Amino acid sequence: MIQVGDVVYGEITGIRPYGAFVALDDGYKGLIHISEISKDYVKDVRLFVHMHERVAVKVLEVEDKNHVKLSLKAVSPHKARYHAHRHHQEPALPKAIIGFSSLNDHLKEWIDAAYEKQQEDKL
Repeated sequence: MIQVGDVVYGEITGIRPYGAFVALDDGYKGLIHISEISKDYVKDVRLFVHMHERVAVKVLEVEDKNHVKLSLKAVSPHKARYHAHRHHQEPALPKAIIGFSSLNDHLKEWIDAAYEKQQEDKL
């Protein structure tokens, strides 16, 4: 039986903006709330844990016989922080011609016309 304070192992089965769901080895299901992922600010849970990753977590609260609240940062705060920084890479955005591209196509033409008009007005 799981008790508060136990360090247990499980697999990440779901990731949401508010935390990660874990299926523990002994049949329990738990949630690592975003505030329990790392001591550092967590903008995106996916930078710290990945689907089907095995994790060691500490039991914070046993809600009922099948659900528990868990903490990743209580077990290995340095590993969690290291993992996020080491594996974090900004996704490469595809180069796209959208938005103001049509304005850019005419910009030089408009600047030249404005300059010519300014010169005419001076005469």
